[in-house]
Amino acid sequence: MTDSIYGAWEGALREIMERMTERLSEFNSRTAQETGYKVYEHLNARVKSEDSMREKCRRKDLPETAQSALTEIRDAVGLRIVCNFIDDIYRNVEYIRSFPDVTVIEEKDYVYNAKPNGYRSYHMILSVEHPTADPSGNTPGRYFVEIQLRTIAMDTWASLEHEMKYKREVSNQRMIVSELKRVADELASCDVSMQTLRDLIREGSE
Repeated sequence: MTDSIYGAWEGALREIMERMTERLSEFNSRTAQETGYKVYEHLNARVKSEDSMREKCRRKDLPETAQSALTEIRDAVGLRIVCNFIDDIYRNVEYIRSFPDVTVIEEKDYVYNAKPNGYRSYHMILSVEHPTADPSGNTPGRYFVEIQLRTIAMDTWASLEHEMKYKREVSNQRMIVSELKRVADELASCDVSMQTLRDLIREGSE
């Protein structure tokens, strides 16, 4: 049986994933109690599977080692936060930035700066502190976490687009790409309209 690519550090990855999940869940519950509104609808978290990590190392021409998996590749731990409204994405982002053991390494706002194909999401790469020394020998260790934040509409589009792009033998691919972009733009317009309605409802109840 092949040893885990994460070696002795797999436990640290799972603890970091659980810690991040607990913080966000507590934030969601507390906000709902205080305001009546959740800051996200659902949260998925995972440590990247053995097969996926090894495949990514091969794709990037990296040795299949813990050093590669935890220092060269930055999504061993991944979280996806799916929100009801656009503003909730940024509320979660601000909350994540406040964590004392977290440094934001990279942020990409594809919500307001969509990719050419219509993809929208907010991406963060974090460096998270953990007592376990990392593969480079740093104590406390620093481990990467990737977070994607989306609305329900963005998440639905991304899931369907991901599924369809693996259908290789498509004769009308150009038309499909164009239609996917159109649908992405329509869903984005719906997100903006729903955010406006929510704001109006809140203003009317104050």
